[in-house]
Amino acid sequence: MNKISFLGCGSWGGALGLVLANKAMHVTMWHRSPKVVQALTETRVHYLASSLTFPDSVSFTSSIEDAISGANTVIIAVPSQSVRELLQSSKDFFNSAQTIVNVSKGIEIDTLMTVSEVIIDVLGDSFTKVVTLSGPSHAEEVIQGHPTTLVSASTNSDAAKEVQSIFSNNVLRTYANSDIRGVELGGSMKNVIAIAAGICDGIGFGDNTKAALLTRGMAEISRLGTAMGADLKTFQGLSGIGDLIVTCLSQHSRNRKVGQAIGEGSSLDDALGDMMMVAEGVKSAKSVHQLREKFNISMPICEAVYQILFEGKDPKLSVTDLMTRELRGED
Repeated sequence: MNKISFLGCGSWGGALGLVLANKAMHVTMWHRSPKVVQALTETRVHYLASSLTFPDSVSFTSSIEDAISGANTVIIAVPSQSVRELLQSSKDFFNSAQTIVNVSKGIEIDTLMTVSEVIIDVLGDSFTKVVTLSGPSHAEEVIQGHPTTLVSASTNSDAAKEVQSIFSNNVLRTYANSDIRGVELGGSMKNVIAIAAGICDGIGFGDNTKAALLTRGMAEISRLGTAMGADLKTFQGLSGIGDLIVTCLSQHSRNRKVGQAIGEGSSLDDALGDMMMVAEGVKSAKSVHQLREKFNISMPICEAVYQILFEGKDPKLSVTDLMTRELRGED
């Protein structure tokens, strides 16, 4: 039996763990807090999602060595900016025969590496079975069993197909893709656009604004992604436009909620202080800003989000500045 361990037991990791446990797979969930592990073991109820109840077959541990050792597949399910620290502290427990699956969405600040690149940078080039699992998927709806689609991306086609098979059932359909960079960039940058969408919601703008934002936001994502060597087709697929749509429109979207609070007048600190979960787009806004400067790419929406979050620019003024830029052709 394939033994699968999750490093990180947030709502998304928990939802995916439930999917695999319901397929009768051997699942271990790791959390750094022994108190959280004890509560999960005793109640079986997820601490962030009360509708998620784990079957008795799922085991929990705060020992990262126990979680990694003996696992065939290891799922990295911690926030993207925490991946390097987690791997550096536990890299001696991994072996290169394992399939390593990233389900986080972000770009590391300063190094500007995607999560799969961070994994290889820490664990080494001998780890050739590195996969990113991404797509339009909120944990809340996966827990409820709503039909959902994902993308299993890797330069190793066998590893991508292996993960595709693991994460597929009658309500979860996974597609394989060889463009792991494009999949990761799409999944990361859409969170920045989702903050912009939330800001527009908070200000009180309507559907016209949201449609323009998604369309021009995808143009920015595609522009930077292709400059970094990704395939344009990837951004037209599930991990591109699909993930952008769900994150910008959904009531479940953490990034949209942060943006909405800011659009309504809250500070970034206050908006984040009201959340129990991580909004990856906040830190990704810094990474995208750095990438935009590195590749000299025009990304006015992403840059406006960066200025609002970290330079104190007024959101309404940002919208006016975007609308009154020099007129140009659509591309």
